[in-house]
Amino acid sequence: MNYHVLTLFPEMIEQGLNTSIIGRAIEKGLLTLKATNIRDYAFNKHSKVDDYPYGGGAGMVMQAEPVYCAYEAISKEMPKKPRVVYMTPQGRVFDQAMAEELAQEENLVFLCGHYEGIDERVLEEIVTDYVSIGDYVLTGGELPAMVMIDAISRMVPGVLSNNESAEYESFQDGLLEYPQYSRPEEWHGKKVPSILLSGHHANVEKWRHEQSLVRTKERRPDLYEAYMQKEAEEKSKKKK
Repeated sequence: MNYHVLTLFPEMIEQGLNTSIIGRAIEKGLLTLKATNIRDYAFNKHSKVDDYPYGGGAGMVMQAEPVYCAYEAISKEMPKKPRVVYMTPQGRVFDQAMAEELAQEENLVFLCGHYEGIDERVLEEIVTDYVSIGDYVLTGGELPAMVMIDAISRMVPGVLSNNESAEYESFQDGLLEYPQYSRPEEWHGKKVPSILLSGHHANVEKWRHEQSLVRTKERRPDLYEAYMQKEAEEKSKKKK
């Protein structure tokens, strides 16, 4: 997987992602990360990339040409036109299903806006996916891009040391993850559930599934309802 981030703050991207699991995957060559500074493609001595919006209003707008030139510089080296993800609160909300989908790509481009946004004309020209990480506004697209890159990278084969880690985590089957425990068996008067010490794998898996259902119902009733509806539909199909 090759990540390309178009940004005004490349050091933010590089420092944020060249550590921990993602950093090790980059060192192993499982991922590549290139942060391109949009200011490098500005045609003025002050590397200015923004200007006042037509029609008036508060704030500044990133100009189309520097963004387009930065995109052209990186995309010409790719075998086909890449998917370009524009980080915006107006986009589709990012979720696990999208992470799995995007993990199938060879190249992904993330476009990070600032100020009051980016000139609409260049968005129409290059963007394929408008994506949000939630219904709130941030100062720029860098943090959302890093969130997405982290989640997508976990789906890339070899990035996680234990393949089961990605398979059984929250949201993978539509439910939240079950509670986890480690040594010691008793801590602050609280004991590890006896079923986890039984060595009976079938019973352990049954308990974990039950706990996932309970936790999802308590903490994310929206996910729980969707899961139960899906289960009911599948049972109905089997009866036919």
